[in-house]
Amino acid sequence: MTRGTLHHLEIWLPSEEATRSWTWLLTELGYTCTSRWPEGSSWSLGPTYLVLEHGPDVTGDRALRRQPGMNHLAFDGGTRAQVDALTVAAGHHGWTLMFADRHPWAGGDDHYAAYLEDGHGFEVEIVAP
Repeated sequence: MTRGTLHHLEIWLPSEEATRSWTWLLTELGYTCTSRWPEGSSWSLGPTYLVLEHGPDVTGDRALRRQPGMNHLAFDGGTRAQVDALTVAAGHHGWTLMFADRHPWAGGDDHYAAYLEDGHGFEVEIVAP
């Protein structure tokens, strides 16, 4: 591991039901579930891992991406065709396309990406480098 690189990220979700869209997305992106417990799970891809957790310490039912704090996560989505396929499939798994009128160029003329939001207000960006 290189000093200063992201080691892991913990995402607090409002309920067990809210983890379904994340479980689908992480699986599609190649993550593997490495651990489960009653209030969460851990997902790994290479040296990076994400934790999805819900439980009594979580308050509220929506992420507030416009409030101070983290706005969104961005993932490498592979080729443009892979990003397009994932975008279509995401609609069947609890994700909504954001900025549809500018998709896939919502990030600018040189940035091909899908911006998706789950039913609880979490935003992810799926980028075709």
